[in-house]
Amino acid sequence: MIDKATIDRIMDAANIVDVVSEFVTLRKAGVNYKGLCPFHNEKTPSFVVSPSKGYCHCFSCGKGGNVVGFIMEHEQMTYPEALRWLAKKYNIEIHERELTDDERREENERESLFIINEWALHYFQDNLLNTKKGQAIGMQYFRSRGFRDDTINRFQLGYAMPERDALARTALAKGFKEQYLIDTGLCYRKEDGTLQDRYHGRVIFPVHTVTGRVVAFGGRILENNKKLAKYVNSPESLIYHKSNELYGIYQAKHAITKNDRCYLVEGYIDVTSMHQSGVENVVASSGTSLTTGQIRLIHRFTSNITVLYDGDAAGIHASIRGIDMLLAEGMNVKVLLLPDGDDPDSFARKHTAQEFRDYIESHQTDFIEFKTNLLLRGVTDPIKRSEAISSIVKSVSVIQDQITRATYITECAHRLGMNEATLINTANKFIRGEIEEKQKEQRREEAKADTPVKPLQPLMPVSQAPSVEFMLMQLVVRHGEEILYKDVETDDGGKIDLSVSQYISYDLGADNLRFKNDLYNRMLAEAVEHNNDEGFKAETYFTHHPDIDISRTATDMVIDHFQLSKSLQVKHDEDTLRNQVEHLILDFRMDYVEQHLKDLKREISLSINDTEKMMRLMAEYKDMQVIRNEIAKELGSDIIIHNS
Repeated sequence: MIDKATIDRIMDAANIVDVVSEFVTLRKAGVNYKGLCPFHNEKTPSFVVSPSKGYCHCFSCGKGGNVVGFIMEHEQMTYPEALRWLAKKYNIEIHERELTDDERREENERESLFIINEWALHYFQDNLLNTKKGQAIGMQYFRSRGFRDDTINRFQLGYAMPERDALARTALAKGFKEQYLIDTGLCYRKEDGTLQDRYHGRVIFPVHTVTGRVVAFGGRILENNKKLAKYVNSPESLIYHKSNELYGIYQAKHAITKNDRCYLVEGYIDVTSMHQSGVENVVASSGTSLTTGQIRLIHRFTSNITVLYDGDAAGIHASIRGIDMLLAEGMNVKVLLLPDGDDPDSFARKHTAQEFRDYIESHQTDFIEFKTNLLLRGVTDPIKRSEAISSIVKSVSVIQDQITRATYITECAHRLGMNEATLINTANKFIRGEIEEKQKEQRREEAKADTPVKPLQPLMPVSQAPSVEFMLMQLVVRHGEEILYKDVETDDGGKIDLSVSQYISYDLGADNLRFKNDLYNRMLAEAVEHNNDEGFKAETYFTHHPDIDISRTATDMVIDHFQLSKSLQVKHDEDTLRNQVEHLILDFRMDYVEQHLKDLKREISLSINDTEKMMRLMAEYKDMQVIRNEIAKELGSDIIIHNS
């Protein structure tokens, strides 16, 4: 377990802008930074990073947090994993105490899979670089493709021994669990129960996440055996979802941002060859057709993409298939089909980086020109021509931005010699059809979710309004350590000062009241527990909390501090703060009483055949009405402002 002193050093060193910039292209926006949210699909940036506060927050989906919380959410890491990632980034030595047996048993399974993948990576590399078979077979293949040592090292390429269980035997001898070998896809179990390597006799291409962690492998066969698949890829696992990963993104991300463009190719070899030639802003959707998740991953770094595929029939088909998806996700799409007979790998080996870039620049076309040349060149049949034009207009119709869509419609009309109004009507037909289909799908999903309504059951008498709970907890996070009452006399004649968190806790506890949201109860208890710690500040404590749920909740509660300028932020003097706390507690009590009255009313209606119970409930109902009236008098006509 990482000790507190090390955690403090990591948190002091970590810069939220620096960290987030590794995953999101940020632009200065006043005192803050903005970019496209990495947690959901959006066309307009709503993800704000505050360097002064050390927070990030999406004002659309609500996700964000401090620097550790961001890494945890983005990379699906545990708290210790995120800390280790940051420590590595800032060259901070990790000091840990030995885990207890219970803590060791609780180690996250994800980390185990990452660990075994990391071991496998080095195992494959060692095979390639330090064994006779690796040099004679694996390295010979890479040399035949023209790969230099720096390229091999950069992509961490490797080789799997031809023996069918070489990795399995080595891994088991090292103490790795058999199940983890299967779960990662490194091995699989045959029908006879024996464990077999998935990639035996193949050269290895590791697949990295944006942060550089190995989540999968691709293996290429080295012999001409039509009975065997040319490539074998890792199956889906707890850590690998192929629809959300791109080969080469880790090596390409900085170049993509720098050039504000991404080249999309088909395979591992294409990526590595283009890198070696000097064109580094390139990725591949290896092992899967292009997916929405992959497009959104690219969109974090740039809106501009050039689809670079072979000039054969398969490449053309792949280009057409991916264009509409790219357009629908708000990408600016260019298409380049290489000369027939060339793929990005062979073309890169024939040309320098500058020659490659010059060729791309002079030969890439927008999708309209590409589809027009592809579908209409030499076509005279009116029916086929009509179908081709409809296909082009359908591509335009998926563009979400209305201005961009209108511009392309005008361009289409000009190029095709068609009436613009006709094309607009056709595009609108496609748009309406898509909307209707989505509505039908939504209705189908809703129908599936419908279940028979169960009869109402008596409820427990605690169901406060979430908004009041939120506002009370918001005051705890923002002002929890601030003194609300000074020199309060205790039962033993002593005097104490009560902070915001202490007063809320004691006042609610006096009537045995709790928040409905148990996370708030935990946070309030921690605020009271640490209130007297030297230098305790609730906002810093909670926003940097190791529990990601607490950190995220606290960030949501303080986020408007950096959304508004200092001149617009509400100033809290002691009297204002006290008035706000007291009113909110009264609101909380009123909500409790109102809900309790509703529950009593329901119980009374259900006790019509039990006279004794009904009389008891009616007496309680009368008492609660008295309490409600007393609270109402205290609230008076004052207006409680529900935004602090």
